[in-house]
Amino acid sequence: MRLHRLTVSAFGPFAGSESVDFDALAAGGLFLLRGATGAGKSSVLDAVCFALYGDVPGTRRANRLRSDHAEARRLTEVRLELTLGGRRLQITRLPEQRRPKKVGTGTTVERPQTLLREWAADAGDGTPGWRAVSKSHQEAGEEIHRLIGMNREQFCQVVLLPQGDFARFLKGDSEERGKLLRRLFDTERFQHVEGWLAEQRRVQEAAVQAGRRRLRDLASKAEQAAGPGAEPAEGWVPAEDDAADLTAGVLGWAAILRSGAAEQFTVAGEALAGAEEAQRAAQGERAAAEELAGRQHRHRQALLQADRLAAFEPEAARDGRRLAAAQAAVGVESALRLHEGAAEAHRRAREAERRHREVLAGEVLAGGAGSAAAGGPALADAGAAELAEAERGLRAGLVRLEAAGAEERRCAELAREQRSLDEERRRADELAEEAEDWLAEYDERLGGLQEEQTRARAAGVLVEQLDDRRVELSTRLDAARERDGLRAEIAAAEPRAAALRTAALDAREYGLGLRERRLAGMAAELAEQLRTGEACRVCGSPEHPAPAESADGRVGADDEERAGRAQAVAEQAWTAADQALTALRVREATATGAAGPEGADALAQALAELDREHREALHSAEALGRVEQEIARLSADQDRRLAELREARERAAVRTDRLQALQHEQHELAARVAAARGEAASVAARAAALERLVERVAAVAEASRACAQTLSRLGDAEGELAGAAAAAGFPSPEEALAVLLPRAERERLAARLERHRTESAAVRHELALPDLAAAAARPPVDLSAAAAALGAATDRLGRAHAARSAAAERCAALASIGRQLAGLAAELAPALARYGRINRLAALAAGTSTENRLRMRLESYVLAARLEQVAAAASDRLVRMSGGRYTLVHSDDRGTGNKRSGLALRVVDAWTGTERDTATLSGGESFFASLALALGLADVVTDEAGGMPLDTLFIDEGFGTLDEQSLEEVMDVLDGLRERDRAVGIVSHVADLRTRIPAQLLVRKGRRGSTLALAGREDA
Repeated sequence: MRLHRLTVSAFGPFAGSESVDFDALAAGGLFLLRGATGAGKSSVLDAVCFALYGDVPGTRRANRLRSDHAEARRLTEVRLELTLGGRRLQITRLPEQRRPKKVGTGTTVERPQTLLREWAADAGDGTPGWRAVSKSHQEAGEEIHRLIGMNREQFCQVVLLPQGDFARFLKGDSEERGKLLRRLFDTERFQHVEGWLAEQRRVQEAAVQAGRRRLRDLASKAEQAAGPGAEPAEGWVPAEDDAADLTAGVLGWAAILRSGAAEQFTVAGEALAGAEEAQRAAQGERAAAEELAGRQHRHRQALLQADRLAAFEPEAARDGRRLAAAQAAVGVESALRLHEGAAEAHRRAREAERRHREVLAGEVLAGGAGSAAAGGPALADAGAAELAEAERGLRAGLVRLEAAGAEERRCAELAREQRSLDEERRRADELAEEAEDWLAEYDERLGGLQEEQTRARAAGVLVEQLDDRRVELSTRLDAARERDGLRAEIAAAEPRAAALRTAALDAREYGLGLRERRLAGMAAELAEQLRTGEACRVCGSPEHPAPAESADGRVGADDEERAGRAQAVAEQAWTAADQALTALRVREATATGAAGPEGADALAQALAELDREHREALHSAEALGRVEQEIARLSADQDRRLAELREARERAAVRTDRLQALQHEQHELAARVAAARGEAASVAARAAALERLVERVAAVAEASRACAQTLSRLGDAEGELAGAAAAAGFPSPEEALAVLLPRAERERLAARLERHRTESAAVRHELALPDLAAAAARPPVDLSAAAAALGAATDRLGRAHAARSAAAERCAALASIGRQLAGLAAELAPALARYGRINRLAALAAGTSTENRLRMRLESYVLAARLEQVAAAASDRLVRMSGGRYTLVHSDDRGTGNKRSGLALRVVDAWTGTERDTATLSGGESFFASLALALGLADVVTDEAGGMPLDTLFIDEGFGTLDEQSLEEVMDVLDGLRERDRAVGIVSHVADLRTRIPAQLLVRKGRRGSTLALAGREDA
């Protein structure tokens, strides 16, 4: 990272717009920032940090950066140009601030703004310039952080080198060093590892505790299931802190409980078998007693039933005589029922005939069609023969009306057909008229399309011509752009070639000068080879009274050789640049010849105009296909319209002839239909009225015939009734009817007599059974005693069943709990192993384990490794600053009290060979030790951030504590930084630095704000 230019406006103490050219300021490698106290030297560093990160070091926030001296309408702005990762960037930031409203009075809040731009060879218009990268705070911040590789805290600590902080870092304790190292090296991930391990330990411990609770629950369940007489769980369940083997004792205790439960189950089974045998014996005794009591009861009931049946015998004899007389009269009942049915049928037939004759009389009186032909009003009183004759005449009239109805329907169909033919003839006339109108416009349409076809063909020829011109212009435009680009390259290459030529000439001149200086000092070079007593190679004398002495800056052969190599390199670079420039000029001349005299803009404009003409001509030419299709479609439409015209005229003529034939047929049919219809509204209406009359006549005739038939059947029924009474032995039908009983009553008497005979036989059979007689002779049975004995046996059996079931449930419960305990033991084994491992790791990472001898946390261990690297890098410079006396080393010693170890720093004094605390260093020694520590930390953080080279550093104050010798040694170290192509800015008030560092940035303060200016040693 190298800074180029910083511009601030209304920022901090700077009321106006101030600019710093770091390229000019840092040309010599070292530069000094000086000025009065409070002038704003640190504000320059704040502006750099604000431009990069949108915030400043320390506790000052961005909304306090606006200058109190600035005009109200001047916005606070910081712009920084720098090179990051080989990219030239420009960062512009405006913090949130208040400004006057553009309209009206008062102020408004200006939102913060960020603009990131990059220098590009082509900024979008073909020329080099700034190209916008992002206007987003977040995107710009992420891009800058990616290129620098450090966050704000790391940048402020590594690039700005705040000496006060490093003095505290040097002499502070482990906690203070840890805070700074955590910010710089981002060891939060190791804190997360420690937290994760602690959390995993809590999780695993919770799992073990949950297993212990489940174990206690299962032991309680087992103790409860085993019953009050079992061995208690005390002494078998492990204690709270016993994590070695939680289940071994409990599993043995559970096995003892299962063994006792099995013995109890065996005893309960034997008791159940004895209770079952006693209950079966009691059941047998109860069954025998119940059987004897039942026989005695049956004998008593049979005696009572025999007495009741004997008392019913007289009534049964009377019912038998009554039933015999009623059954004798049954033969008369059927004849009587037949006579009553015939009389009822004759009555209904007479009533039906009367109703039908009244309806027929009403129809005749209403004057219905055909009533006169049927006989008029006398028809209602006619006999059956007359009615039949009238029905035949009326049906013949219906047949004739059916033919007339068909003719009437044909007339309606002819009318509908005439209307349809008339509509079809009208549509045919309209279609013919439409076709004639279209054919009248055909010639005009065809002429217009043919003219458009001619224009499209001419446009197609023009397109081919314009294509050739476009190719030519495109080639010339490419050549013109190549010519302009080559001219720009030539313009950029000419100064470089000239500079290389000057450098080559300077190298040649320098080499010649060195040769002349060597020749001039050749005597001294030969004098150095003289030895006492040896002959001189020039004069041959063994004495050398006054050998030449070498002057300051004597040139040797190595110097001359190096100058020759530098001259060859410079001349080779000049030759290569000159050849490349010549090649560019040749290409430029070729492109100029191909492009012609016109410029690229003129050619581009001409090509654009030609493109426009080409698009218009192409659009017109593309219409040729459409026009030809329309002409073909128009011709096809003409043929179709002519065919439609012929077809429409033919269809109209056919429809006209058909209409005339239909009108003639309709006229003839209408006359016949009018004669058949008579006075009725239509033939169908007259036929419907005649059909109703036919139905009425037919109904009266049928009713008359039915009445005569029922009268004949009634006479036959009266004769059959008299014959049936005589056959049954009754003088008359009336006497037979007197003793006749209803069928239900007869069936009831028969069933009653049959039931009496059946019950009498059953009682006689029951009393004749020997076992009932034997049971009746024995004493009465005591059923309550047998029931009580059976109840006692059943109760005993129930208790035995309950005891055996309880024993079985106890065995099953203990077996289930045993399986659960075994499963829990298998489940807890890996959990206990995991808990042991994670507990050990967590304690080791937290520094609380006895295995961690230094009680060092994981994060402190990582920071200690970084601190070792920092101490080693710092010692490389501290040795030079202290004249080889001091080095810094990292120490793992534990602090006082309960403080943990890992981040201690010690200084090794080479003069005394002792190692002591950094707090024992003097003020000047503390300064260069702090500076060495800061530079060492900068190197380590830079490597940690990805190796981004830091070409610009700032050192803020601290040089006033150094003596002259220490200052010389510190400046040697800083010169070493400069030799590594770094620019080092020093912020200091020390007067000696003003004479040692020629490049200076002077910060002047005044009543209207501070200003910046470049100053040299003469301004000191």
